[in-house]
Amino acid sequence: MKLDSQQLARVAALFRAFAEPTRLAILQELKSDELAVSEIVDRLTTSQANVSKQLKLLHDAGVVSRRKSGTTVFYTIADPMVFELCRLVCDKLNRDAVKPSKIRF
Repeated sequence: MKLDSQQLARVAALFRAFAEPTRLAILQELKSDELAVSEIVDRLTTSQANVSKQLKLLHDAGVVSRRKSGTTVFYTIADPMVFELCRLVCDKLNRDAVKPSKIRF
């Protein structure tokens, strides 16, 4: 089945969501638990403004979901299929590696 141009645009938007190292680092942090924005910032070596920007992009792409409790915003993975996609990419990188060094997400 061929995708129409609107469907292709949606697929491209989803792949763009994974095309930035900070967003991938955020996904790794969210892999096991829901986290507040401040907790994500504490775990990464980037600013709160950058984390918030990347979370908005991930949310807009439907990769993460959020909930608000008072003034705190919590994020979680919206669809665990993101980890299957990351596993496939890591498997490909491991197969193509000149020097074996396992990459895992």
